[in-house]
Amino acid sequence: MNTVRPHATLSRCDWRFALRDPLNLIALGFGSGLSPVAPGTAGSLLGWATYLVLVRLLPSQAWGLVLLASFVLGVWVCGRAARALQTDDPSPVVWDEIVAIWLVLWMLQPAPHTPAAWWMQVLGFVLFRLFDAVKRGPVGWADRHVKGGLGIMVDDLIAALLTLVVVLGALRVLT
Repeated sequence: MNTVRPHATLSRCDWRFALRDPLNLIALGFGSGLSPVAPGTAGSLLGWATYLVLVRLLPSQAWGLVLLASFVLGVWVCGRAARALQTDDPSPVVWDEIVAIWLVLWMLQPAPHTPAAWWMQVLGFVLFRLFDAVKRGPVGWADRHVKGGLGIMVDDLIAALLTLVVVLGALRVLT
């Protein structure tokens, strides 16, 4: 019987695993999750870069649907990859970071097809990574209690929402 180990060492997660199945490649953030240093940050950076391309290509009304579809896809592909790697939330699985940073950056847009000022993007990125990495409060609760692909996606969604509360709340107080 295969048991899922929480945060186990991943000896089988490499480019062969990623390229064996296109769904693995998506879960691993097209290889960004294979970074030997801070794979979550590497996935978030890829998410930031792809957002900057997509924000100019996608109609603004399509973003909600893209985020919803990407979240649902993430529940499936991240859960599938975690089961294959026999661990709850493998660090190379970074589709969750990509979708969450898309949400943060999209919600910070001042207008359709217009990314936020560079400093707001940096602030959103840094706060998201902080909330995701530290896993305190509701992020930590979700990480401990919600399992499978949904759990992998939900803790990052909560980190994104906390990021937005802090950034938009600070902007409201300061303006």
